[in-house]
Amino acid sequence: MKKQYHLTKEGLAELKAELEALIARRSVIAEEIATARSQGDLAENAEYHEAKDEQGRNEGRIEELENIIANAEVIVAPKDDKKVRLGSKVELKGEDGKVKEFQIVGTVEADPLNGKISDESPIGQALLGKKEGEEVEIKTPAETAVYTIADIA
Repeated sequence: MKKQYHLTKEGLAELKAELEALIARRSVIAEEIATARSQGDLAENAEYHEAKDEQGRNEGRIEELENIIANAEVIVAPKDDKKVRLGSKVELKGEDGKVKEFQIVGTVEADPLNGKISDESPIGQALLGKKEGEEVEIKTPAETAVYTIADIA
């Protein structure tokens, strides 16, 4: 059974752009390999081995992206339902008054430093299904904190 990857429309566009860039990079890597090969003995040619390693990484990422894109399901957040779901943007208010904003996304698109939280993370799982005004207890390795869901978009 193939794995479905949940992505926002923006996240899918980013992956497609990355794929295009990696495909374009193929010819540059091929030239680097040809140049290094022309320098002679391949057994001790560090530039050749480095270029071949780069080619392997590039092809591996291309394969991974093609698989994700082929099995992607675009997240469509329902507008009428005020529950936290995949694709929802959630504003949390802490007991100390601090506000945090997150978007719930699939694991491929998760980027916690930019507020994109995976639905499989402790924070994502604690938020899923909750409604505006509800309190939610979020347990992370660092702390356990209580927040109020201030807004869901």
